[in-house]
Amino acid sequence: MHQDRGQKLARQEAWSELSQKIRQADRKRTCTVGGETAALLMAYGARSDIVSSVEDALYDGVEPSPQGWLELEEALKEHPKDYPTALVVALAHIDMAWAWRNIMSEHAPERALQNCQGHLKRANRILSKYDAFDLNAPSIGSAKCALYAAKNTNPGQLQREYETLIEIDPFGLRHMRALGRQILPDAAGGVAALEVVARRIAMQTEGAWGAGGYTWVYLDALALEPRALNLIEAEFFIEGIRDILERRNDQHIINLFAAFCAITMAPNERNADLAPHAQDARDHIHGFLDTILRNHLQELHPLIWSQALLAPGETVRLPSRKALIAKGRQTAMRIIASRFAKQIAKGGAITFSTSGITQASVI
Repeated sequence: MHQDRGQKLARQEAWSELSQKIRQADRKRTCTVGGETAALLMAYGARSDIVSSVEDALYDGVEPSPQGWLELEEALKEHPKDYPTALVVALAHIDMAWAWRNIMSEHAPERALQNCQGHLKRANRILSKYDAFDLNAPSIGSAKCALYAAKNTNPGQLQREYETLIEIDPFGLRHMRALGRQILPDAAGGVAALEVVARRIAMQTEGAWGAGGYTWVYLDALALEPRALNLIEAEFFIEGIRDILERRNDQHIINLFAAFCAITMAPNERNADLAPHAQDARDHIHGFLDTILRNHLQELHPLIWSQALLAPGETVRLPSRKALIAKGRQTAMRIIASRFAKQIAKGGAITFSTSGITQASVI
């Protein structure tokens, strides 16, 4: 809904209305149940047509037409001091920089580097005029973090920007998850920095999340890089899950952690060479699935389970929504049934209830 709204208003060139809605979403910290911020979703929708056309051209090996992003620049000229318009244009440049880097680096490295740097410099000039703290605008803070991550800036600067953003919006779980992903590259700190950063964020957000900040920073990093298990304190991570579920007893979040423990933390051949501490940590987190199933899970959200099955970091063509739901449901039911196999074998029935999954005898 937020994304479509942003796209519609940009197509209508209703920049003043779009600005008002982004400001309002920033001020109210409006977000989805999954933690995506409404302001950034609207900004994505507003630039999606232009960015998609650039990506399509690059995949076809054609020089993208500058017309689309020049029209965005024209909108910025017409609203020179409007931070939501600046947000849309700056994020479009960051997206186009990533497109040149990811799609064309192998085929035309010099041209890709030149265009990537050009778009990042323009985004930097736009965003340098705005201060997220003064504006009370987490969206601007997120954009600056995205810029520094794209620029492969020094780890300290990237982490400081995220700490400022999280100070403005401590309940914004998206920021902490993004931080964990973006410090994974060695140039940004790598897995060695992850433990230190996660603990620092846990302290910073203790009032909002308890130990949950530690868990949010690690969550996507663990899905992307098994070596992130090397330093993790599994019990603290699980304590963070407990604190999150206590504060956000939402079935979307509960399904997220159930799928994470069940699938992402499941032992598999790819992780057979993990160090003993890492393997123990994985097993411990995987084992927490039973607690989530018994005490928290009341309904199934199959798309979340399907998402957990996709290989992180790979560009894949997604199946239809119907196929994703079917696959997610099949996976979730198979995993849940395996955890209650003994009870089912004895004729027990497993049902969802408001107190979690319950067992009933079948006569």
